[in-house]
Amino acid sequence: MSYFLARRIAGFVLTLWAVSIVVFAVMNVLPGDPALTILGLDSTDEARAALRERLGLDAPVVQRYLAWVGGALRGDLGQSYSFGVAVSGLIAERLPLTVSLAISGMTLTVCLALVMGLTAAARHGRAGDWAIMLFSQLGIAVPVFWLSMLLVLLFAVKLRWLPPGGFPGWSDPVAAARALVLPTVALALVQSAVLARVTRSAALEVMRLDFVRTARASGFAPGHIMWRHVLPNALVPIVTIVGLQFAGLVTGTIVIENVFYLPGLGRLLFQSIANRDLVTVQALVMLFAAIVVTANFLVDIAYVLIDPRLRAGRA
Repeated sequence: MSYFLARRIAGFVLTLWAVSIVVFAVMNVLPGDPALTILGLDSTDEARAALRERLGLDAPVVQRYLAWVGGALRGDLGQSYSFGVAVSGLIAERLPLTVSLAISGMTLTVCLALVMGLTAAARHGRAGDWAIMLFSQLGIAVPVFWLSMLLVLLFAVKLRWLPPGGFPGWSDPVAAARALVLPTVALALVQSAVLARVTRSAALEVMRLDFVRTARASGFAPGHIMWRHVLPNALVPIVTIVGLQFAGLVTGTIVIENVFYLPGLGRLLFQSIANRDLVTVQALVMLFAAIVVTANFLVDIAYVLIDPRLRAGRA
């Protein structure tokens, strides 16, 4: 077990290091002048030279990379060109909203998907199974931004139950929760459609095994069999998709936050790209990539915790 963890941690660190090289190379080494990109074609040579010196672009590439990585490890991600403040401060200010939206969306996704997937598996080949699979197919096909606009039109414009967008801040928890309802539902409906199909397929495979037939012959209730026997043994593929979807939810907030005008990391990235703020864009891209790598690392650890056969094999 300790050897397995050491290998996974080493792979995690090496992957993050490789990602940092790719992100830095894309932003700094590829052809093009970052100063010209930031200031535009109408800028003077003196202004571009001053900006290169300010951003450290006149230093050798290796030195700039080591300075960027060293600063990131200390929490110093540089100074935002468009906002005029530290990038780490911008991220710290907007990270709680994005994480809260991703966690609430993932929680609702898992709850909906488990109920739908296990219900479809229990009613395999019947009307309930077909209805749930039709819903999941529609959820996969519908773009999240279009679904978001439909939810705003129905619940905010027509019924006036929820706000159409914006975020009042965390000082009023009730208003903050109401502002996150529609974005959470928009994220969860699309993601749960995919996870429900995976849950159904995994549950159907487990239901064909001998121990499930033994549980039925022992007189256990169908609901007890599904939740206590089938689901725990079908968790490995489900957890795989959950880990990938959580990473997708965090990065997918770029669209959702712009549709609902939420001041999170996704909107910050969109604004930074529009303002040609390469320092902030570089930090945010690295952060999103680190979240994806971390989610995959946690999924690997979860495999061993879920499946005792893997623990025995590692031992």
